[in-house]
Amino acid sequence: MQTSIDSSQFRQIMSRFVTGVTVVTSRSGQDIHGLTCNAFCSITVKPCTVMVSVAKDTRSWPLIEKSQIFAVNILSQTQSEISDRFAGRHKDKENNRFEGISWTTDITGAPILKGTQAYLDCQLTQSFDGGTHTLFLGEVVALNLDDTKSPLVFFSSSYLGIDKLK
Repeated sequence: MQTSIDSSQFRQIMSRFVTGVTVVTSRSGQDIHGLTCNAFCSITVKPCTVMVSVAKDTRSWPLIEKSQIFAVNILSQTQSEISDRFAGRHKDKENNRFEGISWTTDITGAPILKGTQAYLDCQLTQSFDGGTHTLFLGEVVALNLDDTKSPLVFFSSSYLGIDKLK
């Protein structure tokens, strides 16, 4: 069944879905890259597996394909500038999005950004063709949570911070 959907209306509707904000990073040798991604979700808890959707025309896509690793950096509410940078909104940092940003690694070697609310270090287990994107499934091999930080969220094309509910 072929239907004609207005892509601008689709984007508007999808912007009304509140999401967390992540930066997905990968590395192959000395080549590192990352991108802002809100198409992220948990898949299973045994084994702990997550999914990220990455556009095929990004610089991160071939790194994940080649290295078979990625990290999901779950941003804290103070990191909207990092989200913008890894979304490509800082053209002066486009050649090196990591310039001036502190990061480390865990088990896989994928970059882990400092100051995040949490991270998941993943080994690629499967990938699925999603048209313009690839859905990458990764088994979590290391993780960390900083429970003192609040999340950065995205709604209606704007960043919001929320107070943690207790």
